[in-house]
Amino acid sequence: MHIDDGLGADQAAREVHVAQLLYTFWNTGNVDYLVRAIAPSFRDNTLPPGRPQGPTGPAVASAAFRTAVPDLTCELSDLYVTGDTLTARLVFRGHFTGVFNGARGAGQPVEFNAIDLQHLGGDHTLITEDWHIEDNLTFLHQIGQAP
Repeated sequence: MHIDDGLGADQAAREVHVAQLLYTFWNTGNVDYLVRAIAPSFRDNTLPPGRPQGPTGPAVASAAFRTAVPDLTCELSDLYVTGDTLTARLVFRGHFTGVFNGARGAGQPVEFNAIDLQHLGGDHTLITEDWHIEDNLTFLHQIGQAP
């Protein structure tokens, strides 16, 4: 964890707590953590096609992905807390035992990375918007859907 030296201890603690809530959601799929981490006005600035905008978007994404990889975990490998921004490097792991894009898994292991940028609102207690990129090509290769 890397925390901007210019942040006060209280602000840094609030922002780290929000990150812990969000990435516990991604690690477990438990929407209760998501609700406690993001604002009702949450906006996904890199919204994939078909995913709803707003607070329901991450919940839909997690549920859909867990259909393909039911034992999905999310490791928060790096966290940078700077001002009102969280930057995270994540490693997702699991086994493809479900269905994705019509393909049925045979239990093959998957492991891929993601990077998130999260912007917190004025009181630094909720995420108001994000930008994210996942290594989808690695995932698709591991499940036999890419060359």
